[in-house]
Order: sequence, then C-alpha cells, then structure tokens
Amino acid sequence: MALRLGQMPARRKAAFPPSVDADTRLLILGSLPGDASIRQGEYYAHRGNAFWALLGEVLGEDLRGQPYAMRLKRLRARGVGLWDVIESAEREGSLDGAIRGAELRDLGAFVARLPALKAIAFNGKTAALHGRRQLGARTGLALIDLPSSSGAYASLSRDAKQAAWMPIADHLPAAS
Repeated sequence: MALRLGQMPARRKAAFPPSVDADTRLLILGSLPGDASIRQGEYYAHRGNAFWALLGEVLGEDLRGQPYAMRLKRLRARGVGLWDVIESAEREGSLDGAIRGAELRDLGAFVARLPALKAIAFNGKTAALHGRRQLGARTGLALIDLPSSSGAYASLSRDAKQAAWMPIADHLPAAS
C-alpha cells in the first residue's frame, strides 16, 4: 500500500500518558493517537479532528484558541481527564480500522485510582468496544458512547456530533 504524504508507515505506535488528577470526574477515552498527534505530542492534534471544538462547546469555552498546555490545564480544572484504551499497536496511518496487535491498557486498575470519577466517555467505536469490554458493568460509573471526533468519521454532521456530546456536561461540576 502506498503511503500518502505525511503518513507514517506501519510500526508500533504508543499512546500518551494520561492527563488526569485526583479531581477528575469525567474521563474521555480515545483509541490511540493518530500520526499528527504523535508527531506533535498532543492529544487530538490533527486539524480535521473536532475534539477541541466539541469539548469546548460542552464546557462553554474556546479551547481551540488556547495553547495545548492551557487546554489540558482547563480540562483538569473542569474535572475532565484524557487517556486512550490502547497502550500501543501496529498501525499504518491514523485510522482505527488499521490497528493491529493492540496492547490494551488496564482500565479497571486505572479508574480505581480516580476517587472523584463519575463517568467515562468513549470517543468513537473502537474506544467504546475495548473500554466496555474491559470495564464490564462497573457500578457507579456512567459509561457514555460518543461519536468519534475524528474528521474521518463523516457519517454525522458536526452539529449532530455536537448534540451527541452535549450530555457529558451533566457529569461535570458547574463552571466556577
């Protein structure tokens, strides 16, 4: 298969460390960072990914206009954490459908260390599939399936995605 300009060849790709703290109430789990994110060392870095716009609308603030470190700081201040369900995998390009040989993270042990956690939102079908399989029916946690924020998921309009993301606000404290 020919690679497109800027596409990384298939190799073992590793996810980022979690962005959480003891006050995390909502954990948003993705699958595995795409090539643009890996190159930049930032969650959801591809310009076609609507993550920061979608979550900014949920939180009522413009996250896209802020530097990455400030985005993460604002999320933590609002009780939102980020992580991925896959620790590492072989993947050509950035699409979840190309993931092979995934090494999954131990989500059960991880969420047990988050005392304030109330809900887990899965960003896309791959995250939901692996996350729900690992977590099972954990009592006391709301498990929410979100449509993928990826620009590659074009089955839903941006407005439809936003409407599906808005209810995660119910699991967060009011803005201060």
